[in-house]
Amino acid sequence: MNYDIIIAGAGSMGMSAGYYLAKQGVKTLLIDAFDPPHSSGSHHGDTRLMRHVYAGNHTYTKMAIRADQLWRDLEEVSGTPLLIRSGVLNMGATGSQVLKEKLDHANSHHIRVEILNANEIQRRWNGIHVPDHYAGLYEPEAGFLFSEKVVQTYRDQALLHGASLLTNTTITNIESDNNHVTVTTNQGSFRAAKLIMSMGAWFDTASHFIKLPIRPLRKAVAWFEAEESLFDYKQFPGFTIGDGEKGFYGFPSFNGSGVKIGRHDAGQLWSPDHRFEPYGHYPADELDLRAALESFFPRAAGKVLKGAVCKYEMTPDEDFIIDRHPLHSNIVIAGGFSGHGFKFASVVGEILTDLIIKGKSEHDTTPFAISRFADSY
Repeated sequence: MNYDIIIAGAGSMGMSAGYYLAKQGVKTLLIDAFDPPHSSGSHHGDTRLMRHVYAGNHTYTKMAIRADQLWRDLEEVSGTPLLIRSGVLNMGATGSQVLKEKLDHANSHHIRVEILNANEIQRRWNGIHVPDHYAGLYEPEAGFLFSEKVVQTYRDQALLHGASLLTNTTITNIESDNNHVTVTTNQGSFRAAKLIMSMGAWFDTASHFIKLPIRPLRKAVAWFEAEESLFDYKQFPGFTIGDGEKGFYGFPSFNGSGVKIGRHDAGQLWSPDHRFEPYGHYPADELDLRAALESFFPRAAGKVLKGAVCKYEMTPDEDFIIDRHPLHSNIVIAGGFSGHGFKFASVVGEILTDLIIKGKSEHDTTPFAISRFADSY
C-alpha cells in the first residue's frame, strides 16, 4: 500500500509528527517495533519535566515556549489533562555559568522566574537542604508532563484524523531513490513519497541506511517514600540540581507516588543486541539516587516505592539531531534527544511536519544539523 509519508518509530516524537501530519490530511503510516506507549523506549516512567529556560543556545528556549502552547492545545482538543504546573526549581552554585545563562534567557524571552538564595529556598520549601553557596532559579509556570498519557493522546488523535499505525512491527530494510521510499518490515513492504525516521535508541538497527553518533544509555529512576506534607505536588516543585560534576532531576509526589529522582549524567552503555538490565541490577541504581536525596531532600529519602529504567539517546554534544538525510532529500531524521527531549515532543512534531511538507521550519534547526558530525555518516 502507498502512503504520502511513513514514520519509522512512533514514540514521543514520531507519534507527535503523526498527529500533526494526519491533522493536515496527509496519508500517514506510523510503524513501531512495540505498542506505544511502551516501556522499551524513552517515554515511560510516568512523568517528564516541562521547563522553559535553557542555558546555551537560545533555540531551546524558543522551542520550549512554543512547545508549551502546543501542550495547551493538545489538552484542549483531547480533553485530557497532560501538564501539571507545579513549578520547577533549578539549583546550583551561586554564580554558576548555567544559572547566569538561564537568567539571561529568561529576561530575553520574558519568562517569569525568581532568583533565590539558599536561605530563601529552604524557607519556602522546608523539605530542601542546600549548601549556603547554592542558589535557585524558580520557574513558577513550569511543571511536569504525564509522558505515557501524552503518547497515548497523540496516538488517539492521530488515528482519529486518519493515520494508520502498525505496532509490534520490525523494520528490516529501508530504500530510497529520492522520489519514493520503500520500508520493508516483518509485516510486508510499504511505500511512500517521504519518510521520517524517529527511532530513538534503536537507530543502530538502521545503520545500513544512516549511521549516527548516537549512544544509547541505560538510565535508572526511582520513587522514594517521602513526607507527603512537604513533597506533594501542590506545594513542592519539580527540580534540577547540578554541582558541576553530577546532575539530578526530579518530581514531587503525585497522589502518594513518592518523590521521583533520576541522574542526568552517568548510566550504562547499551545496544539493541544486548540485554536491557532491569532496575536494581546495578547497586548504583539506588545508591546514587538515595545519596542525592539524603544530601538535598533528607525527608524524601525513605524506602524505594518503585524503580524503573529507560533509555537516553546521547549525541556527543547532547544537542538534538533534526535534519534531512545527507543523501536522500525526501527523508527527515529526528534523534539524539539526549535525555532532555520529551518536553519538546510537541514542537518537534510540528517541526518535522513542516520540514517534510514545506521543506523548512520557522524554528532554527541549524544547531541540530547532521553535518556537525560529518565524519560519522
